[in-house]
Amino acid sequence: MSHASYELKAVARERVGKGSSRELRRNGLIPAVIYGDKQAPISISINTNEITKRIHAGGFMTTVAIIDIDGQKISVLPKDYQLDVVRDFTMHVDFLRISADSKVTVEVPVHFINEEKSAIKTGAVLNIVRHEVELHCPASDIPEFLTVDLAGLKVGDSVHISAVKLPAGTTPVIGDRDFTIATIVAPAGGMADEAAEA
Repeated sequence: MSHASYELKAVARERVGKGSSRELRRNGLIPAVIYGDKQAPISISINTNEITKRIHAGGFMTTVAIIDIDGQKISVLPKDYQLDVVRDFTMHVDFLRISADSKVTVEVPVHFINEEKSAIKTGAVLNIVRHEVELHCPASDIPEFLTVDLAGLKVGDSVHISAVKLPAGTTPVIGDRDFTIATIVAPAGGMADEAAEA
């Protein structure tokens, strides 16, 4: 299901504010905050290279991490991060503290399979309405991605959330309608076999 958990070493920060944040970044660290689970927020600093590697590896926002602050281990889920718009440099990360029975809201990517077994093989186009789906799920069982099977779909067919198998205990955030994830449409110039007949 979800990516394997990983551990990050962190140091509690006494000083907060722009000046101390700049100093941290000069020393190869970034400021971060752990909040939630009805406990006081903790300001920490984390190794920039470690966190940047995790962000670029994929699945960062859907993978539970263990943060070790001087031997105290806290389970967290990344909730937000800021990048420097010019240098693509990690500036700050927010972590949500979670427990074994925590439910979280995450955006999970959608993967499509069996395109070659659908009308796409003969020139139809996959029109993706949602690249990600927002889900409520147990923090211990976050899906890495959702799989949409396109086998047998023809031009004009749609795939709705009801056609996607969700893990137990997982529900879409949008619960009031069977929303569309993708449709199969004819290409702008018409289908290949129609062109051949002409």
